[in-house]
Amino acid sequence: MKIQSIFPYNGEIVAEYEVMNDSSIEQCISNAAKAFVTWRQLSFDNRADVLIQVAAILQRDKEQLAALITNEMGKVTAEAIAEIEKCAAVCEYYAAHAEQFLKDEPHEAGYHKSFVAYEPIGAVLGIMPWNFPFWQVFRYAAPVLMAGNVTLLKHASNVCGCSKKIESIFIEAGAPAGVFQSLIIDSAAIEKVLTHDIVQAVTLTGSEGAGSAVASLAGKNIKKSVLELGGSDALIVLPDADMKKAAATALQSRMQNAGQSCIGAKRFIVLESAMNDFMNEINTGIQNYKQGNPFDAAVNMGPMARPDLVETLQQQMQLSVQSGARLQWGGEAAGCNFSPSLLLNVQKGMAAFDEETFGPMAVVIRAKNEAEAIALANASPYGLGAGIWTRDLEKAESLARTIECGAVFINALVKSDPRIPFGGIKRSGYGRELGRHGILEFMNAKTIVISE
Repeated sequence: MKIQSIFPYNGEIVAEYEVMNDSSIEQCISNAAKAFVTWRQLSFDNRADVLIQVAAILQRDKEQLAALITNEMGKVTAEAIAEIEKCAAVCEYYAAHAEQFLKDEPHEAGYHKSFVAYEPIGAVLGIMPWNFPFWQVFRYAAPVLMAGNVTLLKHASNVCGCSKKIESIFIEAGAPAGVFQSLIIDSAAIEKVLTHDIVQAVTLTGSEGAGSAVASLAGKNIKKSVLELGGSDALIVLPDADMKKAAATALQSRMQNAGQSCIGAKRFIVLESAMNDFMNEINTGIQNYKQGNPFDAAVNMGPMARPDLVETLQQQMQLSVQSGARLQWGGEAAGCNFSPSLLLNVQKGMAAFDEETFGPMAVVIRAKNEAEAIALANASPYGLGAGIWTRDLEKAESLARTIECGAVFINALVKSDPRIPFGGIKRSGYGRELGRHGILEFMNAKTIVISE
């Protein structure tokens, strides 16, 4: 069986990849088991040398790698290059900080000596999505590998080229065979990999359905899991906000990557007294988006990754309009293209409010006051990120503590950053990536007690 990689803009087949048979999968698992024995014993400096070299290769080949991303999932070139640069940064970050993050942690417990030692656990299975085909991999792989674990990657089927290229980069950088392996497999083969003894954990970024299935399988087999399952992030705008910056950031958050971002601002919750000023900026700003061939430098939005994603978004838009929302801008769809769109008068109970909308469609929700704005922000089954825009920083910090999510950014674009933990609550998943929290997720926190 073969998997096709298709350029979303025009539907042309980019490449075909052979799906691994059982024998090939078993060989990869065996390679991981052997690699773990030696990789875990290397010093932090030795492992860091590999990650630093990976970063150098990413920077050296960023235009070529960006073109691969664009061909497989349609991201515009500028965004694809930025993604590669961010991958290089996360490699450099963990190369510099992993040893400090994982040093022995002393605890006073009344013994001669007691401390926690952080040790690797084995192979981590990464199940990753297509929307950030390099970044999603590197943000888990960099800490996992620097900690002394090894990894097996099951990437989304439409970005097999990215998956195989990442593996080749690690090989070129000097990683021992089996430390990082790309598995070209279908979803049915995940159980075979996850149930193997060397695989002690799984990290998944993807849909709620996929997360539920994988978490159930991991739980059944007593394996650690970390899930990032998307969100319906709220961006709250108060009357004293810098409206120009607030609107520009809101649109950037919603429209980047053709709206295919888990942590993109999907619900603009605006206080009534701020609505006119905010909408003036939004109506102007949304007209600056030009959708087309993602290789065209004049284009700042590419297509969505697959036709079925367009169909889902279009249905959510239509159902919301039927329930009373008003289409202010856009709404046209053809193939993988969905024009930048804006829905007004959105309320709880509409698809555009209750569901994750994964595409370039912003929705505006009116709030009477701050209390209602917070209530609307929290009236979601998801809890990944949120934004607040106001000049009153003390008030903003207070409000941030009441929003049910994994991260709140005040007067700034909500984004993942190697230096701070990233993850969600509720149906957005559990566990954390990045920062010190991210590297600790897949470690054995071993307590050692010494008594005289």
